[in-house]
Amino acid sequence: MRYDCLLWDVDGTLLEFEYSQRYAIHKCLADIHVEATEAMIRRYSEINESCWKRLELGEITKEQLLMGRFLSLFEEFQIECGDVAAFRASYQEYLGNVYQYMEEDGKCGNSLAICRRLHGLCRQFVVTNGVASTQRHKLQLSGFTELMEDIFISDELGAEKPQKAFFDACLNRMGSADKRRILIIGDSLTSDILGGSNAGIDTCWYNPQRQEASGKALGTYRIENLAQIFDILGIN
Repeated sequence: MRYDCLLWDVDGTLLEFEYSQRYAIHKCLADIHVEATEAMIRRYSEINESCWKRLELGEITKEQLLMGRFLSLFEEFQIECGDVAAFRASYQEYLGNVYQYMEEDGKCGNSLAICRRLHGLCRQFVVTNGVASTQRHKLQLSGFTELMEDIFISDELGAEKPQKAFFDACLNRMGSADKRRILIIGDSLTSDILGGSNAGIDTCWYNPQRQEASGKALGTYRIENLAQIFDILGIN
């Protein structure tokens, strides 16, 4: 195989983030006696995505993101919350307790089945900007932990994707891995693909929604379903 080390993004690549996010924000609002409307959930998703993009660009800190997204939602919808820190903690807990695999109806099985098939054929790692406690719990519950050689989380490495420092830390932990034989697979052009490109490794943009590409880094490969990774690796 051309690549023997795979770096997997989590949210939007291995696991369906929107599913967990909807559940978590709905539960948290119910806990403070607010009925979550579709408008609230949709707007929170937009605010959250915008905050993560700003983090990738270095415009805000992780702490500003984790608190600010809720403060923005509360202000916009005039929601009263006496303890935003508790709301945030509950949200992270709910977020880590539910999951849905990507491509549940995929022709080669869901994301977990694909990683299981690759287990033993290549080294597999997770690379994520998510909150460490949430991501580790969700990966454990969903069965990915046992398939991964290591899990790289920005909280623990001290740098975020797409920063080169994040990938340098990953490569250091991976030991003698040849950069020419490493491939990162992710759904974000601005995080996974740009980060991998800056780090000098090949990239695979997972784009199930067939979005139009924009930006400097467009990916060494583009796939619309995860099973296409077998073609890239030369596995029949």
